[in-house]
Amino acid sequence: MVLALTLTVGMPFAAAFDLESDQPITVNADNARLDEGQGIATYTGSVEMSQGDANLVADKVVLHRDENGVSRIEATGTPARYRQPAMEGQGETDARALTITWSASDNRVTFKREAVIEQGGNLFRGNIIHYDSAERVVTAEGSADQGDGSGRVEMVIQPRGNPDNNPDNNSGEQDTDGSSQGQ
Repeated sequence: MVLALTLTVGMPFAAAFDLESDQPITVNADNARLDEGQGIATYTGSVEMSQGDANLVADKVVLHRDENGVSRIEATGTPARYRQPAMEGQGETDARALTITWSASDNRVTFKREAVIEQGGNLFRGNIIHYDSAERVVTAEGSADQGDGSGRVEMVIQPRGNPDNNPDNNSGEQDTDGSSQGQ
């Protein structure tokens, strides 16, 4: 099953590890290997990567570089976890999957195997979740169904905030008899 959803609200996790940014990416790990000829840096063992406020924790991270800088980031873990604090009125982003890949060439973030993204009460769960940051489209795919519904995609989208539905907003509040208060 494949489900595509065009988001009406921005998902800041797409800006995570902005490969077009001038902000540096910092990586700490138990081991590192740099192959300058191939443009590949491989980090293993309790890898912690950050850029600005965004951070990633994984067992292994591979950074691919080309003439324009970092072109691709591949993170694997059990699971690999990505977190970004709340920004622009959005809740904190907490994403995890066994593999997380950022690609500059197609502006896509892909979460594979046991993928879960939570943000501001919204939940996206599936075997594979793609986020196209240029088009602001999330596409989720389930795995092969084992007959128990496990192969399905799950998305929970919270309703938009409405000040008239806010219980803390006393204007227009009604008594139990239906009459308005404060008027």
